[in-house]
Amino acid sequence: MTDLRGLLRQYVDDGSLPGAVALVTRGDTVEFTAVGTQDGTVPMARDTIFRIASLTKPITAAAVLTLVEDGRLGLDDPVGRWLPEIAEPVVVRTPASPIDDVVPATRPVTVYDLLTSQAGWGFASDFSLPAVVRLFDVQRDGREVQSFPSTEVWLAELAQVPMLYQPGESWLYDTCSAIQGVLVARVSGQSLPDFLAERVFAPLGMADSAFVVPAGKRDRFASYYKGGALADGPDGQWSTMPAMPLGSGGLVGTVDDWLAFARMLLAGGVAPHGGRLLSAASVRLMTTDHTTPAHREIGALFLEGQGWGMGGSVDIAATDPWVVPGRYGWVGGTGTSAHVVPATGSVAILFTQVGMASPVAPDWMREFWLYSAGGGAQDVGVGRD
Repeated sequence: MTDLRGLLRQYVDDGSLPGAVALVTRGDTVEFTAVGTQDGTVPMARDTIFRIASLTKPITAAAVLTLVEDGRLGLDDPVGRWLPEIAEPVVVRTPASPIDDVVPATRPVTVYDLLTSQAGWGFASDFSLPAVVRLFDVQRDGREVQSFPSTEVWLAELAQVPMLYQPGESWLYDTCSAIQGVLVARVSGQSLPDFLAERVFAPLGMADSAFVVPAGKRDRFASYYKGGALADGPDGQWSTMPAMPLGSGGLVGTVDDWLAFARMLLAGGVAPHGGRLLSAASVRLMTTDHTTPAHREIGALFLEGQGWGMGGSVDIAATDPWVVPGRYGWVGGTGTSAHVVPATGSVAILFTQVGMASPVAPDWMREFWLYSAGGGAQDVGVGRD
């Protein structure tokens, strides 16, 4: 069995990855490695900053739940109170219907719908459905953060897109997390960056987590590659605050930042250095599966048999060696992965900066998952049966 460094080194050597930083904890044992470079020259390091992409989603969900705990939101509250632009949505008559063949929503979208990605907006496994095609015009690639308009313009654009399913009838990817970020700002009266900085990052000591990388930190900011070519450098899209800070995927951070968040989840909401960020009940809501078999079928391309909690997936059946019922986390389209296993108290985080072409995890990520589960490194094949 190779070690963690050897596992990742082979993918740097064959050109699959420019570099990577990985961290695996098992109880009090912490295994860490950094291989390759940030930009072809500067070595990867433990404090390298990465675009974490959709690993933003669990953090945004936690922010919404802090507002629920504050009594400023209720899980059953219609979100139209704060987001009037989407207070009266319409739904395509069937998922395959043209976007002008619509019916009214049978009930309002609730906070719970958003947190569980069941509101009716988002991506299904079938990208050819007319309402999904239309959504691509609004829910742009989250790895291109400067391509989004202001929050107000974006929400007005979304309101013109019919929902694919009635509220509660589906699990659809991505859009609900972006709406959650808007909801946090509207309810709190603060910008999403300011709210996260005050209520999540400061209490957890997530010193490098933000929506922008200041000039003084860019020497630690890894370049992002897509198809082998440089897609975004340290002075690129994250050098200025975007018009719409994306609750679905706009954050940067380090492996230790996400480790602090993970340890908070494992501790039932208690921050690593003391103090409580969330109640144990809220953490259970985040890390408990809220899907039905029908939901999982609609989102099968993304979920691959997993369920979904709030902001992240939840393993529900041991379909692979690394799958443990109750394992919670997610992956990001920039080559990031982070999971916690409450049953064992373990954490597995892998950050690189390579654009993923598909929701299906690549071999190098699956190899890491297998290693972190104690299975060592071996040929796991491509995809699942």
